[in-house]
Amino acid sequence: MAMGKYSRVDGRKSSKWCSTVTIVVFVGFCLVGVWMLMSSSSGVAAPNSDVSAQEPKEVKQKVVEKFSKPYEDISGDLPEDTGKEEHPESSQDGSTSNVEDSQNLLENVEGKNESEEDSKREAETDEDAKSEDNKSNSGDRESNSEGGESNSGDGDSNPSGEDKRMSETETSTNEQQESEDSPSESTSNPDGGESKTDVDSSVEEDQSKDQASNEGFPAGAQSEILKETTADSGAWSTQAAESQSEKESQKSPLSKDQNGYKWKLCNVTAGPDYIPCLDNVQVIKKLPSTNHYEHRERHCPDEAPTCLVPLPEGYKQPVRWPRSREQIWYSNVPHTKLADVKGHQNWVKVSGDHLTFPGGGTQFKHGALHYIDFIQKSLSKIAWGNRTRVILDVGCGVASFGGYLFDRDVLAMSLAPKDEHEAQVQFALERGIPAISAVMGTKRLPFPSKVFDVVHCARCRVPWHIEGGKLLLELNRVLRPGGYFVWSATPVYQKLPEDVGIWKAMSELTKSMCWELLVVNNDKLNQVGVAIYRKPMSNQCYEKREQNEPPLCKEDDDPDAVWNVQLQACMHKVPVGASDRGKQLPKPWPLRLGKPPYWLTSSQVGVYGKAAPEDFTADYEHWQRVVSTSYLNGLGIDWSSVRNVMDMRAVYGGFAAALRDLKVWVMNVVTIDSPDTLPLIYERGLFGIYHDWCESFSTYPRSYDLVHADHVFSNLKKRCKLEAVIAEVDRILRPEGKLIVRDSVETIAEVEKMAKSLQWKIRLTYSNDSEGLLCVQKTLWRPTEKETIFSAIA
Repeated sequence: MAMGKYSRVDGRKSSKWCSTVTIVVFVGFCLVGVWMLMSSSSGVAAPNSDVSAQEPKEVKQKVVEKFSKPYEDISGDLPEDTGKEEHPESSQDGSTSNVEDSQNLLENVEGKNESEEDSKREAETDEDAKSEDNKSNSGDRESNSEGGESNSGDGDSNPSGEDKRMSETETSTNEQQESEDSPSESTSNPDGGESKTDVDSSVEEDQSKDQASNEGFPAGAQSEILKETTADSGAWSTQAAESQSEKESQKSPLSKDQNGYKWKLCNVTAGPDYIPCLDNVQVIKKLPSTNHYEHRERHCPDEAPTCLVPLPEGYKQPVRWPRSREQIWYSNVPHTKLADVKGHQNWVKVSGDHLTFPGGGTQFKHGALHYIDFIQKSLSKIAWGNRTRVILDVGCGVASFGGYLFDRDVLAMSLAPKDEHEAQVQFALERGIPAISAVMGTKRLPFPSKVFDVVHCARCRVPWHIEGGKLLLELNRVLRPGGYFVWSATPVYQKLPEDVGIWKAMSELTKSMCWELLVVNNDKLNQVGVAIYRKPMSNQCYEKREQNEPPLCKEDDDPDAVWNVQLQACMHKVPVGASDRGKQLPKPWPLRLGKPPYWLTSSQVGVYGKAAPEDFTADYEHWQRVVSTSYLNGLGIDWSSVRNVMDMRAVYGGFAAALRDLKVWVMNVVTIDSPDTLPLIYERGLFGIYHDWCESFSTYPRSYDLVHADHVFSNLKKRCKLEAVIAEVDRILRPEGKLIVRDSVETIAEVEKMAKSLQWKIRLTYSNDSEGLLCVQKTLWRPTEKETIFSAIA
């Protein structure tokens, strides 16, 4: 075509005429080039303009300019000025239209080039037509210039001007459909975007919006974070896409080596059930005694392992809640000992490919719900889900008691050791019920003092009365003043000599502890009994005792100091100050969730530097906005598949509070080097635990569906190896589970590299100045090479 056209021109026109045409064509193309430069400077970017100027990683992390602030206090500080607004939706509109504008403008340029060629062909036959064509081209160029001005106005709708990045996003289906269904719009507005008047109107609307739009990725269909924003290139690929694809292809098989991380599979006796701090076989063998269950306590290896725990053969995605309360996949927890030993008590049974849980227990063979109602009928003041919100279930078995208390709006911290009743806590977690592997041995439990509304023990086989009542005194420490101890065991209702002796010893001990025995009642259906005690709310009884047994603890004994602190057979006094924690009962649930407790005073400084009550409220409101505008809709997470959640750095528990309306429970972790806010978390009707993330957590592998890490890793890498921490997250996270990280950009990049080397899916990366957000999804990938952990080989 090109050769034919030019040969025809040469044959019919003189050299003078050819020179004129050549000049016209040259000037036309120059004007087109000037127009394109003007368009570029006015804010219209061709689809690949950013791609060619950035490294491959930046290609995947280009952000849709939708939000000027994706999260308010990602650095950990609450906002100083919550009234500022940066028109996030206006930014998004401009950005989204820029991609479509670029495509439409390129199409217009191609169309105009073809129009110019057609005009020139007409000019070859008529000299006058040539003059008219020149006028037409001039008019077209003016039109293009106007399109550039409109585009500039569109680009100005992004007031922030900041460089933000988001990975794997694409324009919404609605925007694509509008572009396809409205071709006439590109005729009236060549760039395909909004006019400047429309943009200004949008900006004015955004200025009136609440700060919620700055908290996260706004809710709704337009806020969906999808895979990638690209322009339609027809049948042709781009050099950037081809090069990026090849680089990723070359990188994938060597990702572990290139990133400096080479993962291996843990070769240990416990296999897929490996808990590093509970399976330290070599240390356990050297213990001088096991009389106090020392062998069931934490004995962490000197160096946290960086290997990955293998999956059980035939592992499947867990059954979803609430059906998981009744049945789980046998292949996920392939243990039958409990079914053999406790099957007649309706703990657990094997049924085909599933393990089923009829809801029974040793003390409630006919179902947990009946037993729960029986307790409340025995003492109506317990008031499940109102006065009683957070309980500790000691010796929980498979945690059916805690599992069915969810129906009463009660959270149960279920606790049992990793012992000969294999997998009882693992069963609970697989079912979607809160539980940890722990034992009442020689050390304090990892909970603050005065936090549980009720402590429950159903046939838990703990010798409460021995050694001066040391173990029962530990329950006294964690039970709030005015709280109840519910004891359902054979000494309560059986008359065998051993039982009678234990009952007598317990009666003497509880009386000396000033616990009031409120009721003893028998359940005719289950043929069991229950005794309910109440802890005093004053020190009056302590002061009237004839003998100081058990003794009161020393004044300098801190009841909240628990990390590796030895048990003592003493009692702490009840708080007496009007503003002391424990002096009053908390507000009924759910009022206690969002209101600062009475003991949080304005004279105290909060974690983020404000007066403590104001700090608490600001944190609560902040996480409400972040969760509602970002996490629930912006990360592409199917929350119906999420049940077990962990917050690795909970602070006030605001993240857990924001998830209240979902069918999830959150294990709030307060790290040992953080401000001790765990009592406050309990006071608002949530629960949690102290922990040092340089060690493994006391839970089975594959326990959690979602792990949230807000500025955890940047602090931890100052004290321990970040690879070991990520290996621990991999251990406790279920395959297909999500990890959400909020941290510094440097730490985000480091965690992202490790996640890629673990073959995890990168769902989202986002950065704003020095802070970042990362969401990744664990896969079923496991390495083939093994690493033997000699401390865990029996």
